Amino acid sequence: MTPELKKLTAWAGIIFPALFVITFTLEDFLRPGYNALADFISALSLGPRGWIQITNFILTGALMFVFTRRIAAEFPTGKASRGGLIFLTMIAVLFMVSGPFVMDPAETPVNQGTVHGTIHGILGSLAFLLMPISTFVYLRRFNSDPAWKSFCTWTISLALIITANLVLFTVSSKITQFQIAFAGWLGLIQRALIVPFMLWMFIFGIKLLKRS
Repeated sequence: MTPELKKLTAWAGIIFPALFVITFTLEDFLRPGYNALADFISALSLGPRGWIQITNFILTGALMFVFTRRIAAEFPTGKASRGGLIFLTMIAVLFMVSGPFVMDPAETPVNQGTVHGTIHGILGSLAFLLMPISTFVYLRRFNSDPAWKSFCTWTISLALIITANLVLFTVSSKITQFQIAFAGWLGLIQRALIVPFMLWMFIFGIKLLKRS
């Protein structure tokens, strides 16, 4: 990979997390009747303005996929060179594919769910699961590489935050009694899971840009 291409693909890693978070945050405020504390980010894909979030998913996934090529060039061999890359590539593809498969409205009964809504739920759940896994896999690599030791503190801190919020999100959205208790906070909990991962990716991109 040429130095110019390394810089370009590193920039993709900086742009996609910022693009994703800024876009859905703006939509949080601009979408009439939307409650960011209670509603999932994917709910922004519904309605006349839904194309904005759908496009956000697709562009985020595409740019993340480009960024994984820079990561592959940085870690061609050694710990996490394959496993971590596979997980991040899967997350990128899941983001891209989940865009067109729009979720069902939150009030849709389980037995009336659509195929595209079910697919979106499966893709999202898999992406959420892979987020903390990928950070811990790369933590192992960073810890064994003197050039990346400085990134360990950021990685372990954000990995623990992501993991804790994944557990909280899973419990609060899947177990009936907790669904009732956390009904007004599911949107916030989901954001507390996604934003730290995006921050980790953003910092990862900055470090790779500097190394380009």
